[in-house]
Amino acid sequence: MSDWQSRLARVEPLEDIPLDPELVRTLEAAHGARFDGGATPVDLYTPTFKTYQTSEIRSCGKNAWPAVSVTGSHCKLQCDHCKGQLLEPMIPATTPGALWEVVQGIVADGGRGMLLTGGSNHRNEVEYGPFYDTIRRIKDHFPDFRIALHTALVDDDTARCMEQAGVDTAMMDVIGAQETITRVYHLRRSVEDFEATLEALVKTRMKVVPHIVMGLHYGRFLGEWEALRMIRRHPPDAVVLVVVMPFYAPERKPFATPGAGEVGRYFLEARRTLADTRLLLGCARPAGEIKGAMDAYAVMAGLDGIAHPADGIVELATRLGRRARVIPACCSMTLGEAGAPGADLEIDLEAVIADERARHRGAGVAPGGIPVVAAGG
Repeated sequence: MSDWQSRLARVEPLEDIPLDPELVRTLEAAHGARFDGGATPVDLYTPTFKTYQTSEIRSCGKNAWPAVSVTGSHCKLQCDHCKGQLLEPMIPATTPGALWEVVQGIVADGGRGMLLTGGSNHRNEVEYGPFYDTIRRIKDHFPDFRIALHTALVDDDTARCMEQAGVDTAMMDVIGAQETITRVYHLRRSVEDFEATLEALVKTRMKVVPHIVMGLHYGRFLGEWEALRMIRRHPPDAVVLVVVMPFYAPERKPFATPGAGEVGRYFLEARRTLADTRLLLGCARPAGEIKGAMDAYAVMAGLDGIAHPADGIVELATRLGRRARVIPACCSMTLGEAGAPGADLEIDLEAVIADERARHRGAGVAPGGIPVVAAGG
């Protein structure tokens, strides 16, 4: 048994989750030496797009970082994995006036920022044009209010409009396989269009955080490696990796769930390919045991941050020599910046372990009560 396997065995919430011993040994060989001593922190993000709490981390503040859609639930693309349903729970703001009112309400409730998105037209473009003046007004009135925008496909002029409106962070999905663009997204656009969008965005002053959806081609990996190469050619501020969650896929076009080991090996390749880029595991990924396995691999592969980490991940990170920090925000927004909300908070591991053992003994300790303590440097 390798040293990391013995440390994994001591993390109670992960003890029954099957992990590939060979992959664990490979990850240890790649990163074990640089983790020791706490020089490689891992940020644990708790955005408010969905309810979240574990025995290790308290629930984050309600409405701190809500998602807002400028098209409501409407989307013309109807991609096979989504069918527009991912827009349903978002706050609708379908006119510039409605967006202004929504943001005033978010600010009044103590919100720090928002994810702004919307459904696409048939060219995978979100028609933000009528909203740019309102976005500028929001930033002028509330300069500390952070706006992360899902751009979809854009050209140079559109990217500059987003920048001039005051968008803080631009996000897009990078797809590296033409077959996926055609079949899953129903688009008559090319891989080159996605790379051109990334190139246009990184020319601006906005922080750029592209996403790669693992298993996007009906649960199979297809263009993910080319997506890494595209990103390496146009380095952004950070990259978010997520796993396809095809809750709304039609029965005639079923999606498989990518295996945790396959995802873990992709983490390793992504870390190697983008060695100097901040690499994050986003909140979209399957729930249950497979999430625990994916999150464990993410910690071991040296990813810089994890949104909504599974139970036991705080303890695992600390046992592997990584400093665990809690940030109550969307991972695309803060990027681990100095002074970001919550970026100076670390987990008290002894309190985590004591709480976990008390719960297993049936002592009645409430989950989610683990304190965070000031990092002190």
